[in-house]
Amino acid sequence: MTALIIFAILAILLVTGMPVSIALGLTVFTFLFGFTEIPMDSIALKLFTGIEKFEIMAIPFFILAGNFLTHGGVAKRMIRFATSLVGHWYGGMGMAAVMACALFAAISGSSPATVMAVGSIMIPAMVKQGYPPHFGVGSIATAGGLGILIPPSIVMVMYAVATSGMVVTGPNGEAVKSASIGTLFMAGVIPGLMLAAMLAATTWHRARKNNYPRMPRASWGERWRAFRQSVWGLMLIVIIMGGIYGGIFTPTEAAAVSAVYAFVIAVFVYKDITLREVPRVLLSSAAMSAMLLYIITNAVMFAFILTSEQIPQAMSDWIVDLGLGKIGFLLVVNLLLLGIGMVMEPSAIVLIMAPILYPVAVKLGVDPVHFGIMMVVNMEIGLCTPPVGLNLYVGSAISKLGLTQVSKAVSPWLLTALMFLIVITYIPEITLFLPRLLGMN
Repeated sequence: MTALIIFAILAILLVTGMPVSIALGLTVFTFLFGFTEIPMDSIALKLFTGIEKFEIMAIPFFILAGNFLTHGGVAKRMIRFATSLVGHWYGGMGMAAVMACALFAAISGSSPATVMAVGSIMIPAMVKQGYPPHFGVGSIATAGGLGILIPPSIVMVMYAVATSGMVVTGPNGEAVKSASIGTLFMAGVIPGLMLAAMLAATTWHRARKNNYPRMPRASWGERWRAFRQSVWGLMLIVIIMGGIYGGIFTPTEAAAVSAVYAFVIAVFVYKDITLREVPRVLLSSAAMSAMLLYIITNAVMFAFILTSEQIPQAMSDWIVDLGLGKIGFLLVVNLLLLGIGMVMEPSAIVLIMAPILYPVAVKLGVDPVHFGIMMVVNMEIGLCTPPVGLNLYVGSAISKLGLTQVSKAVSPWLLTALMFLIVITYIPEITLFLPRLLGMN
């Protein structure tokens, strides 16, 4: 009954069109004043201590690094390098766009930023080359989702923050630790590359079927020049991943290093951004960071209410008693997250649903790392589904196509992503191979 009251209040507020962050906060205070005797002092304390976590500092730093790279010419040089490698294949420019999205995803951590950076350059170029607009926007809007699957990923940080500190037990009553950010980052590498390959294959198949134009094959000299021009951006991938897994710095420290490095190459190496333009980049990054941190603060309070009322534990016992088993539970979770992903933003979904679903998953024997990556893939698909898929809106703004046209354009690649979700859900070894190989899980 308590759970029904809480979620009914939240649903009513969301239906009114209220922002998710404010709806979460009002749900907490409405429930506190009307249905509990929890002292307000404890809520005030939780409000401030909820985001007093070292890991959360990674979010504004990754956002800042992504903004420097987006406003600079890093994406343009990565696209040139990717095009030199695969531009002569069927759908070469589309495949190059997918490859560029994968490369940019490895340094930005944000899907909409990836779509904007790659799409603003590639979609007009593809139309000029003779591709129909829907082909370019369909491939890039979907491939942009790699921004939250290929590490670093802001959504992975959100999952780690949402589940850290939770006391959960496995199927045999043993205590299970939550997934760390570093482990999640490494777990996302193989699934990210696998999905990128599947999206590229879909692009090639559709281009070959429709006989879309091909570019002349680039010489090895042209490829070398394109690589040299893009190497400063590509080095950021090496710095972030190598630094974390070489034990040089933590994921949060890696985020800070990436922000400084992105500033240096954008301003002093490539010189695409002047010192006069830096404050504008800082302000836009601060605004985006403040929005996410406000959502986190309210979501932490929401999770506190759920935990104090022992709702996750009660739901865990109830779902286990239903006898769904691991396979049935994961199917239900996927359907639930895909449905919510159509109407809510990924960070908010993870912060609300992870504390509820995570204890149940662990109780049924699902690995915390595997469950985290599965949630991220669901969020990635949600970014490409109407009515509120952010990638669709970005793609629509770039291509000048209507939202309905963009939604139809992404359907072949979206089907590929759904097939990938099934594979990643029921074959956890794909996700866990690399962390286990490195002794991280």
